[in-house]
Amino acid sequence: MPERAHLLAEIKENITNQDAIKARLVLGYMENIDKNTREQVIGAFRDAAPEFAVPVLSRFICEHRDMVAGLPLVREILAVKILARPELVAKAIGDEQTPCRSVYISMAGELRLEEVVDNLTEALLTATDVDELHQILDTLGEIGDPQATNSVSEFLYSGNRTLIIAATKALGKLGTPTAMMRLAERMGTDNQLDLLILDIFAKVQDSISLDKLNEAMRSHYAHLRTYAKKTLVGIGPKAVPILTENLLFDDADLRIHTLNVLGDIGDPAAIAPIRKLLHSHPANPNVRFAAYEALGLLPLDRGAYVLTQGLSDPVDHVCIAAAKAIDRNFNEIMAAGIKNLASEREEDGHRIIKTAIQAQAKHIFLSLMEEERFQPVALSHLGRAHQDIRDFFYSILKEHGYSGLALKLLAPEEKKTQRKLICAVDDSRMILSIYKSTLHELGYEPVLFEFPASALEWLQSNTPEMVLTDLNMPDITGIDLTREIRKSFSKKELPVIMVTTQDEANDNKAALEAGVNDILRKPFTAQSLEEVFKKFL
Repeated sequence: MPERAHLLAEIKENITNQDAIKARLVLGYMENIDKNTREQVIGAFRDAAPEFAVPVLSRFICEHRDMVAGLPLVREILAVKILARPELVAKAIGDEQTPCRSVYISMAGELRLEEVVDNLTEALLTATDVDELHQILDTLGEIGDPQATNSVSEFLYSGNRTLIIAATKALGKLGTPTAMMRLAERMGTDNQLDLLILDIFAKVQDSISLDKLNEAMRSHYAHLRTYAKKTLVGIGPKAVPILTENLLFDDADLRIHTLNVLGDIGDPAAIAPIRKLLHSHPANPNVRFAAYEALGLLPLDRGAYVLTQGLSDPVDHVCIAAAKAIDRNFNEIMAAGIKNLASEREEDGHRIIKTAIQAQAKHIFLSLMEEERFQPVALSHLGRAHQDIRDFFYSILKEHGYSGLALKLLAPEEKKTQRKLICAVDDSRMILSIYKSTLHELGYEPVLFEFPASALEWLQSNTPEMVLTDLNMPDITGIDLTREIRKSFSKKELPVIMVTTQDEANDNKAALEAGVNDILRKPFTAQSLEEVFKKFL
């Protein structure tokens, strides 16, 4: 009899007689035969009783993993038999002496067998092997039965990091309010674990998860705040109601982080709460700056003319943010309001024109150029502006019929000595724009980076006079950036200044330990930057 026919006849006889030992011998011999014959031999188990097929195939999977990897039919037939008699798996898991118990546990997870949850939770109490405990936790997570929540939660404090992470992930898959509460209670002692828990909250998105993500924006650690902000932006409009409630609290840092997130989400539902906040004129200029910056990213209606009040703010940064927001929502009513503001006093006109130039606010600038009295002021400010800004407005003037004014911008400047480089890193393009104008005004050449990774790449072959860096940036924080810089440059070789809205003790300590030379608070001015330059350059 040919070998193929012999094997098929043998396995069928073993199945009929329920001879498990001989059946396992036949299956073990299959490594010597072709794949087609293997599949025919395995296919014979379709007619086997579950109480025979389940233990035999489970042992085969356990003892011949390489062979089984190329025979998906094995797990398919095993799954069918288990679904017909799930109590077989429950009994196997409940007995510590069951051969190849790990296969039963694995199949319970694959098939989401709620019938075995009690057996698995009991196994958690008796198992001592870390790998087995890990597998049981994973399986309880895969099954997703809420009754396992308490048993899994106990392993959040097991003392074994592998099991803590497994329990964390399992609770994330369970996704119940109680599971989320247990995860929230576990936060605060391990930053990497906290990030994993925040990631789970981002996927579950129930009220507890959103609360905890929102709460993480108050964290003492920059990387947790940054991660929470990025995650909330990813969640989108669903997070807006809880975020806008933050604006009611007199916590400047929380308001700033919240406004950053609301602007990036871009949901119109945030407009009214932000405008209400501005109407109360918060004392912290960084809050006002963040509010205008956020409004500039939102789709405002015809009522956007209220933004013009920002042009009268006593802080230049806030004026620039307001100008950007106005320019994105420009209309005739706003144009009239701005002209009135610029006409009240000569210094007001100078300031608004300078603000429009620094913000590269095209529409505000052109509306003012309609009045000849403002043109000499504009040319005066443009004459001292950075070349990129001059080029921007040269194109604008030429395109809109002001060729004469444009030509005056081409007048040769005095020959100047080569400017020293200052590197500035900030994830806000508006802040980078302000750096460009301010550093140029102080006689330096700004080298600007929105992404810290790009700054690090540039620093591999360039050495500026100083690096100015924001603290809260996605992916790489200012503290992380400083640590990387210090691998190549000492504090004397390359001063690093942290420029931030934050005044958090943990951040300050971490920044100084990372190697920053000093910490400067936003909003910075030409004067505050100049004082830092005198101190370190």
